[in-house]
Amino acid sequence: MLIGILKEIKTAENRVCMTPAGVEVMRQHGHQVLVQSRAGEGSGFSDAAYAEAGAEMVATPEEIFRRAEMVMHVKEPQPSEYPLIRPGQIVFTYFHFAAAEELTRAMLASGAVCIAYETIVGANGSLPLLTPMSEVAGRMATQQAAKYAERTQGGRGILLGGVPGVAPATVVVLGGGVVGTHAAQMACGLGARVFLLDTNLDRLRHLSEVMPKNCIPLMSTPATVRELVQKADVVIGAVLLHGAKAPKLVTREMLKTMKPGAVLVDVAIDQGGCFETSRPTTHDAPTYLVDGIVHYCVANMPGAVPLTSTVALTNATLPYAVEIADRGWKAVAREKAGVRAGLNVVEGKVTYAGVAEAFGLEYTPVESLLG
Repeated sequence: MLIGILKEIKTAENRVCMTPAGVEVMRQHGHQVLVQSRAGEGSGFSDAAYAEAGAEMVATPEEIFRRAEMVMHVKEPQPSEYPLIRPGQIVFTYFHFAAAEELTRAMLASGAVCIAYETIVGANGSLPLLTPMSEVAGRMATQQAAKYAERTQGGRGILLGGVPGVAPATVVVLGGGVVGTHAAQMACGLGARVFLLDTNLDRLRHLSEVMPKNCIPLMSTPATVRELVQKADVVIGAVLLHGAKAPKLVTREMLKTMKPGAVLVDVAIDQGGCFETSRPTTHDAPTYLVDGIVHYCVANMPGAVPLTSTVALTNATLPYAVEIADRGWKAVAREKAGVRAGLNVVEGKVTYAGVAEAFGLEYTPVESLLG
C-alpha cells in the first residue's frame, strides 16, 4: 500500500503521525511511504532521517493526497485539505467527529474511509490509540494548571504544593479515567490536596487502593461538583464519553461561586468540553477569563511536547497502520470488532452511532458495508 505522512497544519501543532522508525517498519512490510517535507521538524525528526528510513520525500500535501491510498495525520483534516481527499481514500487520524459538524459533513461529502484513532477499542475494552495522548494530556493538565495559577499568568498566585506552614492548593479532577488519573498523580506528586471524581464505584475502589493518600476519590454527583468547585484552586475536566460529546459538568452559574483567579483546564475540549464556558483555544493564545476564572482549553495539548507525544503515538498506532496496509481496511474490520469501532464515516455514510446522534444524521451500521 502507498501511505502518506502529512505535515500538521493546525495552529502550533508540532507532532507528526509517524517517526522514521515507523517508516522503516512500514518499508519492511513492503509498503511505500510518502512523507511531506518538514513533517517531522517540530518533533525533532529531519527529512534526512525519513529518507534514510526509506521514505520518499514529497513537497506538497496535494501530491500526497493525490497518490496515497492511506493518509495519516495527528489532528483532524483542516478545511484547506477537504477538497484534496478522494473517494475511497483511507484517512487515519484523530477526528473527534461528535464535536465537529463541519468536519463530519465534509468527510461525508469526500467519500473517504475515516478511521478515528480515538474510537478504536482494544481487546480489553481500552482505547489504545487514545490512551498515550490521554496520558500526556493528563500530566500536562496539571503542569499547565500550576503555571496559570501563578499571579503573573492571571491566577490566584498559589503554589500547588504549598510550603511548610502554608496550605497546599485544592485540585478537583472530574473523571477517573486515563486523563484524570494521570492529572491527579501529577497534582499529588506536587503536594496538592486532590479530589478525584468518577461515577463508577468499582473504578473508585481501585483508585482508593492505588492513589496517594493526598488523593480523595469521590462519587461524582452534581451536588458534589457544586460543593467542590467553591473550594477549588484548580478544576481539571477529564470526562470522556466514548465517541460522543462531553457532558457540561461545571455551569456558568458555578463560576460565580469560585475563587477569583481559580484555573479551569478542560482536557475534554476535543469532545466539546465539559465546562459550559469552554471554547477551544490554541497554544499561541491558550487562556481567557470568564467571571474572573482562568480557562485553559487548548484542543491539542500534547502538541506542546511533540517529541514525547510523537514517539508515544507511533508506538500505539503503528501496529494498526501496518495491519490495515497489509490486509486492507475491510478485511481487518471484518475480523476485529475493535477496528470496526474506529470506522466513523465510510464512503458517504455515518457508521458511528454517537456521531449520527450528535448531528441528527442517518446511522448506517458498518457491518452492512463490509460485505
